[in-house]
Amino acid sequence: MTKQRAALPKRSDFHFFWPLRVRYAEIDAQNVVFNAHYLTYFDVALTEACRVTGHDWMADMQQSGCDFQLVKSLVEYRQPLRFDDEFEVAVAISRLGRSSVSWQLSVWVADELYASGEIVWVYTDLKAGKSAPLTAEFKQLITERQLLLASANAL
Repeated sequence: MTKQRAALPKRSDFHFFWPLRVRYAEIDAQNVVFNAHYLTYFDVALTEACRVTGHDWMADMQQSGCDFQLVKSLVEYRQPLRFDDEFEVAVAISRLGRSSVSWQLSVWVADELYASGEIVWVYTDLKAGKSAPLTAEFKQLITERQLLLASANAL
């Protein structure tokens, strides 16, 4: 049975980009970025994408007793980043579920795709240790922000 491969992301699929540069500590003996660092790059870009909403995520967690937990991380490598490369991590929501949010991410040097991936978070009641429904406020906030970014990039 042949498995169909998903279409490669296009830069135009994304509206939020976070710039980074490869540091010496991130390269391995092969002189390329060690694979685990791509998840750190994804995490930094996701943090910044959430930060630009202006929402106080920490206060929300303290008040609600709920927070997001990572349940899936995937990285597909296309070509290696090397020391001192400047690149951008692109972030987009690919799915909002009842209690989860799926993020599509990609790593770009100019218009060239270097890596792509997916991160899935589940909104979790921390005391109960069980998933909790995403709040209407979160869904509205994140959807509006994505639409705002899309319209700004269309200009």
